[in-house]
Amino acid sequence: MENSSLDSVPLQACALVGFLQNFEGLWMHVRHILLSATLGLLLAGGHIAVAQHPVAKQKVIIDTDIGDDIDDAFAVALAFRSPELQVLQIDAGYGDTHLRAKLLEHFLRDAGLPQVPVAQGVTTHTTNVFTQRAYAEEQAEPSHPYPDAIATSLDLIRKSPGEITLIAIAPLSNIGAMIDRDPATFRKLKRVVLMGGSVRVGYDGKSAPEPEWNIKMDIDAAQKLFASGVPIFVMPLDATILKLDAAKRQQVFSHGSRLTDQLAILYKQWGSETPTLFDAMAVAYAIDPALCPTTPMRIRVDDRGMTIPGEGTPNANVCLRSSSEGFFRFYLPRVLRARK
Repeated sequence: MENSSLDSVPLQACALVGFLQNFEGLWMHVRHILLSATLGLLLAGGHIAVAQHPVAKQKVIIDTDIGDDIDDAFAVALAFRSPELQVLQIDAGYGDTHLRAKLLEHFLRDAGLPQVPVAQGVTTHTTNVFTQRAYAEEQAEPSHPYPDAIATSLDLIRKSPGEITLIAIAPLSNIGAMIDRDPATFRKLKRVVLMGGSVRVGYDGKSAPEPEWNIKMDIDAAQKLFASGVPIFVMPLDATILKLDAAKRQQVFSHGSRLTDQLAILYKQWGSETPTLFDAMAVAYAIDPALCPTTPMRIRVDDRGMTIPGEGTPNANVCLRSSSEGFFRFYLPRVLRARK
């Protein structure tokens, strides 16, 4: 009997192995079905997968002369409604920079935007009208002086070398002061995205090029920027004649969010009819370069403030054409996203 039982063990073992192999194959098949079904659900509900991978933010500093023309306010609104950007600081530039800093504080607070640091840049002489002065003066005086925009911007660049985009949508006095104070640190910027210049057309989008405001109001600073060696991406008049027509204004100002209500107030104080959102293209480009494809060029700033293309190694990437329709398809959904 013992010999008979021992002889049967190998047969039983083989049977068991065969069963396990069949079970493993069945389990692998079921597992494959379950994994496929799970993947299908994740793809169908793409927001689940996206939520696990937050949008990578690029660090930016915004330099603005908000308070004169209205396009700066629309540009700032776009920056804060774009998850791709992490605004480290906003620098008030050109003219009465203390009053501009007060306007920025008021706007960020009442529009429900993140309370990022507001810094005061170089005060300069100007003869143009601060159209949104009443709005700025509603803001109480700060309990402490506003930080020095030049010092704090350079400090931010030192802390994140090669990572910060400077979006320049004002005359370039602050930028010139940064280069004068610490050119080596300024060169550690990732890039400057500039609204400025006129290469082939003027303010009407058709006539010959002419000196553009952000360049001609501080020609010396503009010349320093184009000689700085920092990567520069230029949005000139050629690509920034972006009219917020009556239908689009109605869409924005009837939206009823905290942000659009503040834009409406600033628009009324501005006092003209159809805004041209020059500066907003610089912010849009920083987010999506496809909105304004650039061409490498050698740009010289002459003593009149003309931005003249010439021969030689490119020192800038210049957008010479954009789609107004494409820009507003990008812009409006972002600014109109939030409601009260």
